[in-house]
Amino acid sequence: MITLNLAGKRFGPKLLFENVSWLITPQERAGLVGGNGTGKSTLLKILGGMDTLDYGSIQFTKGMTLGYLPQDGLALSGRTVFAECMSVFDDLKDMEREMEALTGSMSDLDPLSPEYQVVTDRFHRLENEFTTRDGYTVESQVGMVLDGLGFHKDDWRRPTEEFSGGWQMRIALGKLLLAKPSLLLLDEPTNHLDIEARDWLEHYLQTYPYAFVMISHDRYFLDVTVKKIVEIWNKGMHFYSGNYEKYLEQKNERRLQIEAAYRNQKDRIEALEAFINRFRAQATKAKQVQSRIKELDKIERIEIPPDEKTINFSFPQPKSSGRVVAECKGIAKVYGQKTVFSDVTFTIERGDRIVLVGHNGAGKSTLIKLLSGSEPLTRGTYDLGHNVDVDYFAQDQYKELDVNATILDDLTSIGGGKTQTELRSLLGCFLFSEDDVFKRIGVLSGGERNRYALAKMLLRPSNFMLLDEPTNHLDMRAKDVLLNSLSNFTGTVVLVSHDRYFIDNLATKVFEVGNGTIEVFPGTYEEYLWKKSGQDEVLEAKMTAQLATTAAAAPPAPVEAKKRVNPMKLKHLQDRCKQLEREIASAETDIAALEAAPYLNPEEAQRTGIKLDQRRKDLENHMAEWEETSATLESLG
Repeated sequence: MITLNLAGKRFGPKLLFENVSWLITPQERAGLVGGNGTGKSTLLKILGGMDTLDYGSIQFTKGMTLGYLPQDGLALSGRTVFAECMSVFDDLKDMEREMEALTGSMSDLDPLSPEYQVVTDRFHRLENEFTTRDGYTVESQVGMVLDGLGFHKDDWRRPTEEFSGGWQMRIALGKLLLAKPSLLLLDEPTNHLDIEARDWLEHYLQTYPYAFVMISHDRYFLDVTVKKIVEIWNKGMHFYSGNYEKYLEQKNERRLQIEAAYRNQKDRIEALEAFINRFRAQATKAKQVQSRIKELDKIERIEIPPDEKTINFSFPQPKSSGRVVAECKGIAKVYGQKTVFSDVTFTIERGDRIVLVGHNGAGKSTLIKLLSGSEPLTRGTYDLGHNVDVDYFAQDQYKELDVNATILDDLTSIGGGKTQTELRSLLGCFLFSEDDVFKRIGVLSGGERNRYALAKMLLRPSNFMLLDEPTNHLDMRAKDVLLNSLSNFTGTVVLVSHDRYFIDNLATKVFEVGNGTIEVFPGTYEEYLWKKSGQDEVLEAKMTAQLATTAAAAPPAPVEAKKRVNPMKLKHLQDRCKQLEREIASAETDIAALEAAPYLNPEEAQRTGIKLDQRRKDLENHMAEWEETSATLESLG
């Protein structure tokens, strides 16, 4: 659908990428990754036609449709939420009106007249297209998408301008999903979604019938939605088949291969140079020396890619608090006519790592503000335990920064006696190096301000940390380091995060916020989902019934002799299973090679795309047969 050929782009004096070639096929499902500032969003805009290349070319297949979702900045007005989403189907509504007019004409015309035949032919063509495009279900489609994205039915008739920026982005996302373009381009689509809406989008994209390319810093989301990772790194583009987890494995393997090739080449170069230096002056060895000089000149030197910068830090281990860190009894919070909490009681204990979950607007941020003391209670009591120090990282923490101060001066003002060298070392861990430390805070991007706000937190060690969306604007590697630091933190943590991978690996307790209450679920987030699905109750009921049956049952009947299996049939199934495993491996190898094939020309690119689609179908068929054959073998075994 889209062909990039030797593409390059600059941002001012900075080269983002160059000599990039990429064939985006009709079934592309790619995640675009890379560090902050590498050019991911710029590339997405180029693919969407909102930006241009500085070098190379880009070609679009005739008739393809594009849908682009930016990170933020969209504002809708003039229509209700439902009407705004229905506008996607304006052409279908025009078609429906024409069909109604044609129906009226047919009732007035003589069925035997030529005019009647013309009208009926037109009606049947329209009706066929209308049915094919699910024209009779557009309203239910809109309702399904709005419900999935977290809009209550009462919100459907509200004007779009009444909604905040985050909810406006949800409306824009909903319109794109309803339009179903042949290529979706999504820049951080989960940024403004709560966990429930994020999970719904995950399932929607898994069954999306066309192609999509998206940027996301949500590792779990990428793992379950994409089949290819495209990394912008070191001013180039690198392709990896599979999801994000497989990308990490393949990237590590690729680096090990490069390092091994580098060592082998270095040994060969040293051997050639030693021979040349040893025999350069001997006339009898001149031919051999010249041969080795030519070989040395022809060697294309392998370079070890530089190590990527990552945030590297750990929270200071705080002084120990009492066993009870915080206790809330009968608390309530009311804003005007809206009751956020009513008669809520809970206890937070030392070492808890609590994640707050619930739909947007349920009161998660309000609860964190109450715990931090920045928001007063309406009723009830809130007591901190012995020796507890509170530290609060707000969702808009960057707004508390002095925009006129430089980074280093601002950090020095709260440095607690640390030297300039120590402070600059700390800033370096957060990717503020060299002259970056003299930048004014006001010129920093949202991600840079977030990183700096986290750096400031390191200078204020506390044993009770309250974090509201700390991973916003952090890239994948930064999130991993933050996750590792919080995992090793000996204090108590309460946080709000919509990053599934982050909370999966951190939470030891879940507080579900909603409907004016807080329900406590001990255990991980995965265990919380299990309990919410009712599976634990089903399992408990089955075990209880089984125990009761066992207690009342008579002595067990003799076990029937195992049914004899035809050894020839068993051997045939085993051989077929092994053959399928070889064919699966072969198909995966071919797919990886085709995906990494260099772009030559449009005709060759088209042939490569056809081969790639065929091998993907082969892989899908082989996998299905292998699963069926394996299941049969297990049943016979």
